[in-house]
Amino acid sequence: MSALQLTPEEKSFFAEADPAGYIIFGRNIENRIQLRALTDSIRDLHGRNVPILIDQEGGRVARMKGPEWQAYPSGAAFDALYQIAPISAIEAMRLNAQAIAYDLFEVGINVNCAPLLDVRCDNTVDAIGDRALGYDPQQVAALGKATLEGFERCGVAGIIKHIPGHGRATIDSHMDLPHVHASQEELENDIAPFSTLSPSSMAMTAHIIYEAWDKERCATMSPYIIENIIRKKIGFDGLLFSDDLDMKALKGDKPQRAVDVVAAGCDIALNCWGRMPEMIEICQKLEDISDLSKARLDRAMQTIDQNPESIDYDAIIAKRDQLLANAE
Repeated sequence: MSALQLTPEEKSFFAEADPAGYIIFGRNIENRIQLRALTDSIRDLHGRNVPILIDQEGGRVARMKGPEWQAYPSGAAFDALYQIAPISAIEAMRLNAQAIAYDLFEVGINVNCAPLLDVRCDNTVDAIGDRALGYDPQQVAALGKATLEGFERCGVAGIIKHIPGHGRATIDSHMDLPHVHASQEELENDIAPFSTLSPSSMAMTAHIIYEAWDKERCATMSPYIIENIIRKKIGFDGLLFSDDLDMKALKGDKPQRAVDVVAAGCDIALNCWGRMPEMIEICQKLEDISDLSKARLDRAMQTIDQNPESIDYDAIIAKRDQLLANAE
């Protein structure tokens, strides 16, 4: 989607192409009323509930911004509290996720591209940095689980990312292709949070070459990593998104990238920029979604409560802030 509302060309194209879902970016957002009208128009176009994604992690990754929406802390804030009071940090994270999901549900967004389960290292690239939930896999899994629970309580599904782990990357995959030289034994640390949360309904890949597993292809485009590491070793059997096709870690034109990630085993090729010529060519090159991927999509959507119980937003924020204050 290119703007604050669907263009006539987009309406015609989306009605015919019937994409698996949509993702919202800053270019699509003005205020609550406008954003709700946009998401309603998407569902009206298809006559059913479809996944509508956004990146609303908190910290520096937030598409819905002030003054219309409240700012949320980055993952580092909960990491800091966990060092002092793990139980409080888990509860604060759960409350924070509820509040974020409340904002999303209000405007018709039902999938958030969070939590990050990337285990931070001393040299983790700044593109991940303070977004990460900590250096310890058990802590990352605990805070990630609390995030998913908070989202779920308010009618939003989370996407665990960046499977099988972005924490060892020292290059920003938005700009170039990272190589991770760690051994298989060392990578056990990276995949641990994903294994713990493998029952999750959705996950997103990493555009990273893990030389211990595949020296030629990044995880997003590696049949070996998707089948043997993500599906078998980690045990994730949910809906698998590629990370954004537009990132410079990937080579070739966008339509071919879409073909390659699906051929590698991703269920969904995530095209974020809404350029009509590219979208048309992607649809021309891709076959219809497979029966297995469609079943995963349907199963993921069934986990989303379309009528969650109402919450006291102000009370949740106040409780979260009280807990976080203990780390200051």
